Amino acid sequence: MAKNEVLKTEMFTVKERRTRNEFIMILVKAIIFTVLVYFRVNTPEVYDKYTFVKQLASALFVFIGPSLTASILRLIIIFVYIKKHRLKSNIKDNFILGIDRIQSILDTVFFSLAFIVFLGNDPKTFLTSITIVAAALALTFKDYITNMINGLIIMFSDQLSLGDHIKIKDVDGKIVDITLINMVLQNEDNDMVIIPNSVVFNELIVNQSKQNVKKLSLEFQIALQFGLTPDSLEEYLKDSVKHFSGLIVENGLTVKTIAINKDQVNFKVQVLLTQYNKVKEREIRRELNTVIMKLSDPAALKTSAADVTRTRDGVN
Repeated sequence: MAKNEVLKTEMFTVKERRTRNEFIMILVKAIIFTVLVYFRVNTPEVYDKYTFVKQLASALFVFIGPSLTASILRLIIIFVYIKKHRLKSNIKDNFILGIDRIQSILDTVFFSLAFIVFLGNDPKTFLTSITIVAAALALTFKDYITNMINGLIIMFSDQLSLGDHIKIKDVDGKIVDITLINMVLQNEDNDMVIIPNSVVFNELIVNQSKQNVKKLSLEFQIALQFGLTPDSLEEYLKDSVKHFSGLIVENGLTVKTIAINKDQVNFKVQVLLTQYNKVKEREIRRELNTVIMKLSDPAALKTSAADVTRTRDGVN
């Protein structure tokens, strides 16, 4: 728990620091752009003496001007969004994350144009001449481009949000970041799992945060010869986790039959929890695993089966 609190504190600090740095960066860009405009109107002698300096100033003008405009527009859009939804000034959700990614893409485009100017080329002529090369590059990096588009779609969608607990394939965890290439999940062991956006976009996802309850599921097998039924197992397992009643929805533990084979039956126990509590969830899972392992032990199964029968008769 302490580790999770440290992680949350660090993430919160980064948001505060980034917000402050954004204003500082805009101020620096504005100062540099003002100086560049002044020297563009009043050409200094150093431009005529050193062509390198003139090209560098032109490149900076091409980069900083549009980048400053995009940064100001970004802050205005985020400000309106925060006011409209009555969010905290330092909040970071999918929409703001998407705006940040678009800003990064635009800065990359502006920097590329500035580099072309720095080399002494006309951007329009240069871009026209490399049209075929650009098409070849697009085909080569189509998977990355698809990932980027999928990432932007996910960011501007309200179906998945930062902090949501989701399950995709065999991975279960909390969304801690969404980039243009992948999604980062934090699982129960605090491991960072990186999933490509194309996989996220095309796979079936269970968003547990959009539900009112959290589901915990376990599957196990028991030999047919012991004659244990879903109802009897359900009552027995309920009794084993009754001390967690405050975390389990009333009548929220159920046992279902998954498959009946020649020698054994596959069961699935599902527990509905009232809240997200990873520590308590692990304790409940451990308790159920312990009880189920006892049921799977031939030496102890007869005793457990008798307990199941007594529990069922007591209920009846």
